Amino acid sequence: MYPKSHHLKTEILAGISTFLACFYIIIVNPAILAEAGMPFSAVLTATVLVSAFGSLMMGLYAKNPIVVAPGMGINAFFTYTAVKGFGLSFEEALGTVFWSGVIFLLLSVFKTREKIIQAIPSAIRHAVSAGIGLFICFIGFQNAHFIVDNPATLVGMAVFKDPITLTFLAGLLITGVLIIRKVSGAIIFGILMTTALAWPIGRWWGDAAAVNFGVSTLVNFTGFFSWPDFSLVGKADILGSLKYSYIPVIFVFTFTILFDGISTFVGLAEASGLKDPDGNPQNMRKSLLTDSFATLFAGLVGSSSGTAYIESAVGIEEGGRTGATAVTAGLLFLPFMFFSPLLSIIPSIASSIALVLVGSFMVIPLTKINWKSPDEALPSFLTIVLIPFTYSLSVGISFGFISWTVLKLASGKKSEVNPILALISVLSLFFLWL
Repeated sequence: MYPKSHHLKTEILAGISTFLACFYIIIVNPAILAEAGMPFSAVLTATVLVSAFGSLMMGLYAKNPIVVAPGMGINAFFTYTAVKGFGLSFEEALGTVFWSGVIFLLLSVFKTREKIIQAIPSAIRHAVSAGIGLFICFIGFQNAHFIVDNPATLVGMAVFKDPITLTFLAGLLITGVLIIRKVSGAIIFGILMTTALAWPIGRWWGDAAAVNFGVSTLVNFTGFFSWPDFSLVGKADILGSLKYSYIPVIFVFTFTILFDGISTFVGLAEASGLKDPDGNPQNMRKSLLTDSFATLFAGLVGSSSGTAYIESAVGIEEGGRTGATAVTAGLLFLPFMFFSPLLSIIPSIASSIALVLVGSFMVIPLTKINWKSPDEALPSFLTIVLIPFTYSLSVGISFGFISWTVLKLASGKKSEVNPILALISVLSLFFLWL
């Protein structure tokens, strides 16, 4: 047993690590939602509010080391499908986010989401964990500009001798050594050291303009302070978003966040062992309620849906096991309503290191899948590869559900298909069809 002071220190370091792995959302979410006609500064304030509220509730109420923030992917759906595709105003789109939060809340109160999680076969749970591991690793390599677009092969590796690539690889190896040597706060130190190594890029060697929005230097100081903008708070058109033609938008918001959240809880539980005696994610009901309130709150303050973050695996790998990790990360979001310019100091190649390394931690449950049984192996494989290949937790787990149900029924193993899972498979088909 560690002394209490050491335990708290571990949780705080884990919270800092998780924050450093997902703080990018403070800048990226406003950049995406601004395309829907929303003020960048107001979305930034809303993003901080949702991240702080959701993470603090997760830590204090659900007592889980999981950060909650506006979800990536769903923010793109908000802008490019709901607003630009269906023609909703951003106020109406915020209203649909609110109503999806209400549906979440009802599903959580009546324990529907718990029953869904309990219906997921253990092999699919293990596959979700591994799929998330590959997904966050892929995101990390992308954000570090190590994996880049390639017109011939879709993706490829950046030029090896490029200063950005070499600095990223140096930081990755340094952080890996710190983890192997069990240095407390290894990921934090790795991020800070990589930031220091990246300082000369654009100053003494290399040029980052191609990957840094035309700015030649990779590490930049743009100031300390900016005033928060609360102009989007209360702007959701709650009644106007209840049009019949907007029901598909509400459904997709609901379905996507539902299964993104379930995938994250299940995947993190499988990889970390944070389970209750029945083998389900610990404090599951309270965690799901937190996820629901975060989405409802997001619609009210001016952001796309809130959800549990897969980057929480970074803090869990650092030893985070209690709500103190989420509380630490949640509190770290709040100052950036006023000091958002400081975030530009840490380059993406530094924060991406955490995502790549934690990917290896997330794929451990692969060994628990029975790969010699085709009706278990194929659904697991589809789940694992389609999560990163389609860039969507929801799509990956949907194909896992559908293929599991079809293959089990086709092989005469009807008893292994839970009725709830069969219903979810049908809804998954409808989701994919939309």
